[in-house]
Amino acid sequence: MAGTPVTLKVNRRARRVSIRLDRTRREIVATAPSLRRLPEAAAFARDRAHWIAERIAELPRATPIRPGMTLEVFGEPVRLEAGAGRAKWLPAANGEPARISAMAPSDPGGEGFARAVILILKRRALAVLTERTETYAAMLGEPAPKVTVADAKARWGSCRPGVRGGPAAIRYSWRLALAPFEVADYVAAHECAHLKELNHGPRFWAHVRALVGEPKAHRAWLRAEGAMLHAFGR
Repeated sequence: MAGTPVTLKVNRRARRVSIRLDRTRREIVATAPSLRRLPEAAAFARDRAHWIAERIAELPRATPIRPGMTLEVFGEPVRLEAGAGRAKWLPAANGEPARISAMAPSDPGGEGFARAVILILKRRALAVLTERTETYAAMLGEPAPKVTVADAKARWGSCRPGVRGGPAAIRYSWRLALAPFEVADYVAAHECAHLKELNHGPRFWAHVRALVGEPKAHRAWLRAEGAMLHAFGR
């Protein structure tokens, strides 16, 4: 509708047909309370094509990855450069910001360059988030979980408890590397709190506050700016 993908969804707890903007996926979700009413949800979306166009126009523009641009990685400036050899992270030195140097053969500014930069950002995200996770797990008296990163669309992090004596597993969105450090650090504390409480009850939030203080500002930042992180590299 209005040039935008619309996902049809059944939610049996819903009381009526509705539509909403999924800012992370940059698509519209039309929800019906039953399979029988999905055509009604589709018609509801068609009738609101103008509203859909307005909401999509409000989203951050896609940000292609190009040499010469400067990112903020965990709140610190990082310059992207086309260079020779394998993609690499070059730490800040001599008053110059950190750099990511990458090159794809015959394609220094296209998709190959972007893939190489994202690979380095994923490695950086994994290193930083693993360190914060291990720190918070230790503060909670829990064994260090296995940490991975992915390009998750629905969640900034997820925690899976250990099974059969194995370690728990926490997965993060690598795009947290593009958020301020304090925000990414809050997500790490949030997921580690799930090592104690697999819910969002009062005891869970008490663990989060014990680790990083009041989380409201960090949660608000993710709600307001999360779409910007997902627009990077699109």
